[in-house]
Amino acid sequence: MTMEAINPKSVKFRPLDNSTWKDFEKLMGEKGGCGGCWCMSWRVVPKVFRAQSGGGNKKAIRKLVRAGEPIGVIGYFKNDPIGWCAVAPREKYPRLENSKVLAPIDDKPVWSVSCLLIKKEYRRKGVSSLIIRAAVDYAKKMKAQIVEGYPSVPYAENIPAAFAWTGIPSAFEKAGFAEAARRSKSRPIMRVYLKKK
Repeated sequence: MTMEAINPKSVKFRPLDNSTWKDFEKLMGEKGGCGGCWCMSWRVVPKVFRAQSGGGNKKAIRKLVRAGEPIGVIGYFKNDPIGWCAVAPREKYPRLENSKVLAPIDDKPVWSVSCLLIKKEYRRKGVSSLIIRAAVDYAKKMKAQIVEGYPSVPYAENIPAAFAWTGIPSAFEKAGFAEAARRSKSRPIMRVYLKKK
């Protein structure tokens, strides 16, 4: 596959639920995403995350899916799961609540885009901004009024994928976000407002 961008109309999106669980498993692979994370890194405090790394994190996220919790969206290209974007109410992410750099800007209720995972052969093709936009659409359907992202500013042109798991600012900008606050040189807080401020 070339480095060309994918036609946005050829990528479809579905929320993670019981019907798409197998696709999520396939996308996460045997390692469960990055080092057994299973997208639980922000959802539990570090001590719990380390204790349940791998299989424990998988059980924890499966339990949330079974309970009907909003977790995120899966992107598909020709019915193949190629990308993942986690989005949920900010209060579902204890690690965000305990972060000084990413502390709340104000007291408005927000949803947070916390994680991105794009299948290797589909990276650098514009999929990140497409799936972030789909996550915003999903949050809007769930009555969200503000969606935040916490991208990392790249320190080089070809950064390792593990560095970009929260996305990069340009992908959020293409999805309609703008910087709302910055307490760290490398970690802006970006927002998109779904209703007028």
